[in-house]
Amino acid sequence: MGRNAQPILLAGLSIRMLAELAVRAGYDVVALDYFGDADLRALCPSKSLRRDYGLPYTAANLADVAGQLEATAVAYTASLENHPDQVARLAQGRQLLGNAPDVLRQVRHPLRLADCLRAGGFRFPQTLPLDQPPVPETGRRWLWKPWRSGGGHGIRFWRGQAPSTEGYWQEWLPGMVGSAAFVADGQTAVLLGITEQLIGQRFAGASGFRYCGNLLPPRLPPAELHALLQELREMVSYLALSFGLRGINGLDFVWHNRQAWPIELNPRPPASIELMDSVYDLRLFDVHVQSFAGHLPDFDLEQALPDGRAAGKTIVYARQAGQVADTSQWAAQGIRDIPYPGETIGRGQPICTVLATADTPAACRPELKAQVARLRTVCFQDSAAS
Repeated sequence: MGRNAQPILLAGLSIRMLAELAVRAGYDVVALDYFGDADLRALCPSKSLRRDYGLPYTAANLADVAGQLEATAVAYTASLENHPDQVARLAQGRQLLGNAPDVLRQVRHPLRLADCLRAGGFRFPQTLPLDQPPVPETGRRWLWKPWRSGGGHGIRFWRGQAPSTEGYWQEWLPGMVGSAAFVADGQTAVLLGITEQLIGQRFAGASGFRYCGNLLPPRLPPAELHALLQELREMVSYLALSFGLRGINGLDFVWHNRQAWPIELNPRPPASIELMDSVYDLRLFDVHVQSFAGHLPDFDLEQALPDGRAAGKTIVYARQAGQVADTSQWAAQGIRDIPYPGETIGRGQPICTVLATADTPAACRPELKAQVARLRTVCFQDSAAS
C-alpha cells in the first residue's frame, strides 16, 4: 500500500510521466489516458481510451470513462486545462488535486493573462482578439494561435490570411523559448526548475512550432540564467496570488533581449517536471499533493542550478508510417512512452520519448540527437519507414 489509502486517479492525453513520478513518490494511482503505452501498463493499473474502449481522444470521453473508475482524488495533465467543464466532471465526488475550473477559465484566456501581468508591472507580447487583426509592419511578425492550444499545435505565422478557426493574434518575439515549473498553494509559489523548450526540431521529426522536448537547465550563460531566475521567481509568485493557483504549474516564456516575456500559463503539471524530479532529487508528485494541504517545499533553485547536472527529453515523431519492432529493452535504454511490438504508428505521430543526462545542457542535446538516430534504425520492423 502506498502513501494514500485509496488510489488517486490520473487523467490526461498522455499520463505516463505523472504516473511514473507518483509511483516513485510512493503513491497508489490508477491512470486513464488515450495512448495506454506499454511502460504505463507496467507502472500501475491503467485504462486507455483507444485500447480499452475504442474511443477517440476527447476531454468528454476521458470524463465519461473516469466516472467508472474508483478513486478518492484526481490529478490531471494536458490537455484538460482547456476543458474546465470536463475537469468539474472529473472531480465529482473526488478531491481535485489541480486548479479548479474557474481558475482555468481565467488563466487560459490569453487576454486576461496579459492584462493581469501588465497590471503587475510585467511585460507581455502584444496580443489581440480575433476581430482585431494586426496591421502589417516591416520588421514585425505575428502569430495566429488557437484558443485551446497545446504542444504548439495549430500555431503559425500570420501572412495576411484569414484564420479558419477561433483563435487570437500574438506578436512573435525571437529568442529562446523556455518553460518554468512552480508549485503554489493559492497564495505563494516556489520555483522548481527552468527548462529550454525544444520546438520543431528536425532530428525529432517535428516542424513549425511543435513541442518536442526540454533541456534542463537552459543553455544560457550563468549571468543570464541568474537574471532569468530572478524575473521568473517574481512572476510566478505574482501569478499564484493573482489567480489563486494551486499545485504544480508551468509558465512558458521567451527569453528576448535578456528579458523574460511570458506567453502562456499551463495550470497543471508540465511535461518538463520529470527532468527536475531526477536532477534535483525531488519527489514532485508528493510536492504537488502536499501543496493542496498548504505545504510548500523548502527548495532553493538558485542553489541547485550550478551543480553540474543536466538532463533532456525528446519526443520522437515518425517520419513515415510503420510497425514497431521489439520494444522489450527500451525502458532500460532511457526510453519512455513505449509502444507495443507490432503497433502501427502513423506518419507524424509520436513514437516514444527519449531521456538523456549529461554534465551540461549543451552536451545533452547532441546526446539526445544520437539516441534518436540510433532509435530510428531499429524502432520499426522496416527501419526505412522510421
